[in-house]
Amino acid sequence: MRLPLLPSVPSSARPWLLPALLVPMLMLPGPGAAAESPPAAALCAPDQPPGQWLAPTAAAPRLLPAAELLGWMAEAQAVLLGERHDSAEDHRWQLQVLAQLHARRPALALGLEMFPRRLQPVLDDWVAGRLSEAEFLRRSEWDQVWGFDARLYLPLFHFARMNRLPMLALNVERGVVAQVGRRGFDALDETAREGVGRPAAPPPAYRQMLAQIFQSHPGPGDASGASSAPTPDPQALERFIGAQAFWDRAMAEVIAAQLAREPARLVVGILGGGHVRDGHGVAHQLRDLGVQRIGALLTWERAESCQALGETLADGLYLIDPPRDDAPPRLGIAMAPDAQGVRLSAVTPGSLAAAAGLREGDLITEAAGRPLRSPDALRALVQRQPPGTWLPLTVQREGAGRAPEVLEVVVRFPAGG
Repeated sequence: MRLPLLPSVPSSARPWLLPALLVPMLMLPGPGAAAESPPAAALCAPDQPPGQWLAPTAAAPRLLPAAELLGWMAEAQAVLLGERHDSAEDHRWQLQVLAQLHARRPALALGLEMFPRRLQPVLDDWVAGRLSEAEFLRRSEWDQVWGFDARLYLPLFHFARMNRLPMLALNVERGVVAQVGRRGFDALDETAREGVGRPAAPPPAYRQMLAQIFQSHPGPGDASGASSAPTPDPQALERFIGAQAFWDRAMAEVIAAQLAREPARLVVGILGGGHVRDGHGVAHQLRDLGVQRIGALLTWERAESCQALGETLADGLYLIDPPRDDAPPRLGIAMAPDAQGVRLSAVTPGSLAAAAGLREGDLITEAAGRPLRSPDALRALVQRQPPGTWLPLTVQREGAGRAPEVLEVVVRFPAGG
């Protein structure tokens, strides 16, 4: 697997592979059952039951005993749980894994990509029981700094609070990453970088993946400031790669600092799958900071092709059902309250909001013909929107040297939900 708990151990000797690949007697079926586990090709098929762990070896993926895998993960210094931010199934899985790791190793801390470092005192107050749920979401500026449905994350936050587990704000301000992407690391002083040090050079495979992303999704709205030119500027590409490495480094530094303070405490990181896959992101920066025992776990939709698997992907994959098509709709925006309505602090590329023409900085003053008072009001309105309908919005868009332009924007919700 990709991130052995014992450094420099070849994949054939990595301990959590032994039960699945070298000791099949641990997985013997009961009386009357089939004599062998399902063939590798079936593990990603739609009829394969979810709720199983998979060793992501491309040649012959095999089921992993949960107790063995999680036992080894509990001996790590850090375990990274990659997610798709809007997947309810991913967050349910994260809570399950968190609970099982906590049962094996109660001295645990929860690292969270959602929060910039300046909000650490708010996380401390939440864990200490000094804030209600509503107060926590307001003081943590949830709608502005993250914007995804808080209901997906609140069970994780409540678990940390109930068990008095430290919650760590892993991130930096969104604008800091953007500045690194536009100007480069060396153009920012230590204060402007929020103290983040120079990242380790990204591995070649990570550079290649980021170059593909840059070329596929360039645009002025990218957090890293990527160019929208048909032929990417090599310098812009380098700044884009540098911004991603900086982002990974920022989160790795918080995890490493926690481990330096309390070496006996396991840190479980909750962060996007792109920071976890193949060990190129946060794990690569952690190793540069001296943290070697790192685990990485991801979910895998059982309908996905097994051809995308490979032993570098993660230490274990948890098979889940594809997303339900009756999930509440989302616009794909991050919001901030404004005296006149709701200000958009970010718009996700490819989202309903982006398709409707909404942009970062837009001020939504009316929704469905009625004044908009808060981010909560807009979220509730969106989640009540039936499939196949349209939601008209009145938007103010500021322009350089001129009065704000008033636009009528229509968000179209797909008929399929």
